[in-house]
Amino acid sequence: MFKATVIIKRRPSILDPQGKAVEHGAKLLGFNNIDQTRIGKYIEFFVNVDEKTTAVKEVEEYCNKLLANPIMEDYYYDLEEIK
Repeated sequence: MFKATVIIKRRPSILDPQGKAVEHGAKLLGFNNIDQTRIGKYIEFFVNVDEKTTAVKEVEEYCNKLLANPIMEDYYYDLEEIK
């Protein structure tokens, strides 16, 4: 079994209105040195297989078909074997 940790972020060329809203709120609270805030997603799940190559394939398909929008987002993942 493997534990997958996935980070999904909007591509740098795509506007991030949520990040801009948070950054605006930060400035209203006096955080004047904050700049270029981007909001992403952090996702954890388990893959119930024995082979790492199978786990990699499963995670990549899951990300490409459901978790991330491949047109607007990039994703990075880490796999940790659970014994």
